Amino acid sequence: MKDKKLVRIIGVVLVVALLAWTVSVFMSQPAAPDAAALGGEESQAYIDALAAQKAEIQHGYALLTLGVLVVIAFFFITEALPIAIAAMFIPCYYAITGIMSLKDAFGGFVDSSVIIFGGMFIVGGAMFQTGLAQKIGLGCVKIDGGSQTKLVLAIMIITGTLSAFLSNTGTVAVLLPVCLGIADANGWSRGKLLMPLAIMASAGGMITMAGTPPNMTAATTLNNAGIPFGFFDFAWFGIPAALLSIVYVMLIGNRLIPDRGATGTVEDEEEGKVYDSKKQAIAGVILALTIIFMALDIVPLGAVAVLGGLICVVTGCLNEKQCYDSIDWSTIFLFAGALGLANAMAKTGAGALLANTIVGAMGGSPSPYVLMIVLFLVAGSLTQFMSNTAAAALLCPVGLEIATAVGADPTAVVLAIGFACCSAYVTPVATPPNTMVYGPAGFSFMDFVKVGFPLFVLTGILAIVLVPIIWPFFPAA
Repeated sequence: MKDKKLVRIIGVVLVVALLAWTVSVFMSQPAAPDAAALGGEESQAYIDALAAQKAEIQHGYALLTLGVLVVIAFFFITEALPIAIAAMFIPCYYAITGIMSLKDAFGGFVDSSVIIFGGMFIVGGAMFQTGLAQKIGLGCVKIDGGSQTKLVLAIMIITGTLSAFLSNTGTVAVLLPVCLGIADANGWSRGKLLMPLAIMASAGGMITMAGTPPNMTAATTLNNAGIPFGFFDFAWFGIPAALLSIVYVMLIGNRLIPDRGATGTVEDEEEGKVYDSKKQAIAGVILALTIIFMALDIVPLGAVAVLGGLICVVTGCLNEKQCYDSIDWSTIFLFAGALGLANAMAKTGAGALLANTIVGAMGGSPSPYVLMIVLFLVAGSLTQFMSNTAAAALLCPVGLEIATAVGADPTAVVLAIGFACCSAYVTPVATPPNTMVYGPAGFSFMDFVKVGFPLFVLTGILAIVLVPIIWPFFPAA
């Protein structure tokens, strides 16, 4: 109790310090240049002075954003407040200060990932309300003889395969209700299945260009520089990384996942309940069609998810109240709020400032090997708190330019950045799959750190060893 009070006091002090710093930054902003004194608004002197003023203001915003990152990281790690509540302070801060517009600050609520969350929570709710998820869960348990080890392995293989070719967010969205049904059917802690599901969604995405946006960003960066990189070229590292994730989870990670227990098996809880087999069939068809349209990628995934949820309600698979109740609102608020910080990191230049400061500390002509290691760590750290797509877009061009400047082939450096951005294992806001399993499994922020950080380190070691061998810095040599 005393520790909790102390943590909250520290949190209050940090917030007050941030607010005081914010006031100081705004009060010390430079005044707008005098156009008349500089020869008019079209004069070069005025244009230069205006650019300098805007740059100084933007620099102040970037520093404040790094301050917000520190404060929010404290609340996320200590959970002095529920992290969904803490996350919602982020867009409020940016909207009130005017650093971002109200639309940009709260834009996370219309982000495609959040829309997918909402729609697929409803589709998953329909599977539970009709009894289909429980039925599938019981069937899987019977097939594998109730072996948790076999089921975890099967889930990771299926997830990794799907994530290599489909959106990793979409993959988790469609498999989440099935995994919940399996866990409930056997009376297991849900986290024992959901954490491997989230981990493998990220690891499997490394295998192909389409697996995850950072891969596409890395490939585009290389292709634009005249270095051809194909769809399956990622697999040389992606497959070993995916296998590493499976081995880690099966041997070590699963022991670190908290087992908060289950209240009983589905056979016990469902006794006496009678489900409508017709509605079960309808829910199954809706889920199957949702998966197919997500795989075809002919319409936005968010639209597919929401339409699937609407059809579930219209067909009576669940009613309006059940529809609302099926949505994990803490997940929605957590991710939407955290996206405010991710947007600010990009818009204010805070991400670039942090990256350039760290890269600059390496000196004017770092070795390509050191450059790759440092950029992997920078990209991997940034992606735990901001969009991995944004982190890759920010750092891939930086890596390309620096590697080229020191006379090395930039392929290994750019790919290491992409793979680091895919290694989003350490926080629940690092990637949508993590956020999706956070609420249903009852995880805490530190649960992800305990399980994900060792895997991030192991993936980093694998990248440091393997990437330069597959894509040498000096191919001609």
